Amino acid sequence: MKTVDQKTSSRSLWKRMWRHRVSYLMILPPIVTVFIFHYIPIYGVQIAFKDFSSRLGIWGSKWVGLKHFRAFVNHPFFPRIMWNTFWLNVVSLIFWPSSIIFAILLNEMRSLKLKKTCQMLTYAPYFVSTVVACSMCRMFLNRGGLFNIAGDILGFEYVNLLSSAKAFPWINAVVDLWRGLGWGTIIYLSALAGVSGELVEAARVDGATRLQVIWHVNLPHLKPTIITLLILRMGSMLSSGFEQIYLLQTPLNLDASTVISTYVYETGLVSQQFSYSSAIGLFNNIINIVLILAANTISKKVSETSLW
Repeated sequence: MKTVDQKTSSRSLWKRMWRHRVSYLMILPPIVTVFIFHYIPIYGVQIAFKDFSSRLGIWGSKWVGLKHFRAFVNHPFFPRIMWNTFWLNVVSLIFWPSSIIFAILLNEMRSLKLKKTCQMLTYAPYFVSTVVACSMCRMFLNRGGLFNIAGDILGFEYVNLLSSAKAFPWINAVVDLWRGLGWGTIIYLSALAGVSGELVEAARVDGATRLQVIWHVNLPHLKPTIITLLILRMGSMLSSGFEQIYLLQTPLNLDASTVISTYVYETGLVSQQFSYSSAIGLFNNIINIVLILAANTISKKVSETSLW
């Protein structure tokens, strides 16, 4: 039986919800979308532990436990696939501070027209489809492309970079940088907009230069945002963008471009090993969860900034 206090609290809750019903209706579509596309599919994760047969269905397929996980870990190319995925993300992480630097540079621009122009030029590539971006990259790097024409003018020999396994991680990172630089600055610019003008003026009155204001005022204000985004970034260290890597892949750079996402595609959709590919995807997600938990714990102890 509910007590009088519980009944009163329940009525009060429903009254508040009815009072703010418009706000609840506004958040209903994203909640339904997340539930449909992120929670309902969890039901199908069980095929990673079964020998899935389309004839028998998910429930009717034979349970095999960790068979597919062991098969992946014992695969001859397992170390290379894991290393390629990790290394591609590490190289991309090297360029990650560029968004912070660019946001600070934009924030320091005095000319509003120049600032808007730079923002437009750097935001635009984000809206270019991955297929077009990768096609442009291939055109620039082929024998008659812009990169090699410039090399011919400067007297350098032709180098087919897309066929080089060593160059592939850097090419992938540069394409990521080109497409995401402007878009990645949005959050940092928003954070910089919250810097107190009085604090900046006080620093300048005390004789601080523009560089000192950036270092002692702007960067400390950005610190929580940087740490939060870095924690989220660490949670995807074993997740690489499939489309871009697959479109830049050539038979000669497979030693560096074969990552978990492309391997899942080849085994799951091409070879139709659904249970095996599902096990690989689940294994990858578990590792990512462990990484984000570790990064959050370390950050909480070191900087007192964390996601939870």
